[in-house]
Amino acid sequence: MLKKIDHLGVAVRDLEAALHIFRDQLGIDVDGVEEVAEQKVKVAFLPLGESKIELLQSTDPEGPVARFIERRGEGIQHIAFRVENLEESLGRLKSKGVRLIDEKPRRGAGGARVAFIHPKSTCGVLIELCER
Repeated sequence: MLKKIDHLGVAVRDLEAALHIFRDQLGIDVDGVEEVAEQKVKVAFLPLGESKIELLQSTDPEGPVARFIERRGEGIQHIAFRVENLEESLGRLKSKGVRLIDEKPRRGAGGARVAFIHPKSTCGVLIELCER
């Protein structure tokens, strides 16, 4: 079901400051910056090998990334796994009793379709399933 790690989501308070570190100091190229209003974030993707780093800045103080930073501080917020058929993957997980945040795909950054698995079902790790 899982094909590869699509990206690691990193919650940051200030996207420009984070880009200075990842792009300017570490030398990782930036694929683009976009706002995903539905998820209340501004994101930048930085390709690295077969995967990407996704820097996420909240656009709403009540959004999920803002709440994550408030509770845990900046850092890795989620792991995204690439899947071929998101609906089929969600159905399979639900049938096995996995707690889902999203039972239906939603629009993610970069035109992807995404759905999240609740951390209570995955040892405390927020997992995103991503179909491109």
